[in-house]
Amino acid sequence: MYVAPADATLGESEWRPFVEAHSFGHLIAPGRSRDLPVVVPTQFVLEGDTVRLHLVRANPIFEALAENPRVLLSVAADWAFIPSAWKAIEAEDPTLGIPTTYYGAVQLHGDASVLSERVEPGSVAAVLRRQLATIQPGFPVADPAEAHPAKLHSILGIAIAITGVQAKFKYGGNVDEAHRLAVVERLRARGGPGDAAAAAHVLRRLAEG
Repeated sequence: MYVAPADATLGESEWRPFVEAHSFGHLIAPGRSRDLPVVVPTQFVLEGDTVRLHLVRANPIFEALAENPRVLLSVAADWAFIPSAWKAIEAEDPTLGIPTTYYGAVQLHGDASVLSERVEPGSVAAVLRRQLATIQPGFPVADPAEAHPAKLHSILGIAIAITGVQAKFKYGGNVDEAHRLAVVERLRARGGPGDAAAAAHVLRRLAEG
């Protein structure tokens, strides 16, 4: 992923809350000597320097992980298209504006370990408990090990030890404050999916940058 200096993350205090707020991404496992990597859309939880998730045992990603444990988890969200005319303010010619898309993207690199109830009893159930507590806190739910012991053997857990992070927050950092605030007004007026989140990122990065 190319990251221009204007779009570079402000640090862990920026990318970590973004990932925690968007706990759904694409897990990519290259394997060895494959024509294409295995790409799996999945829910996950981030705890410290570890990502935890579970998948059905039949998922082809486990073959790729047996070949090579290196993975990349890609999370992209809060995107909004910015029309060309929005890039012009005051007497500037709106036809000369350059359209773009605002978005946040974080890629977590790491080494994956596969967890199996058959090999390590309780390991997959522990992943499920962490996911449930994070994704649906406050909802009463039966303990997976007690309520669904047989079904636990049909899934495998994955724990990813994060070894690197690449983050990009493309929210108009290449233009001055006046142009960014003008885009914020237009995002708020349009009110489409992602517009409020994108506007909030622009204002946050102006305040923090």
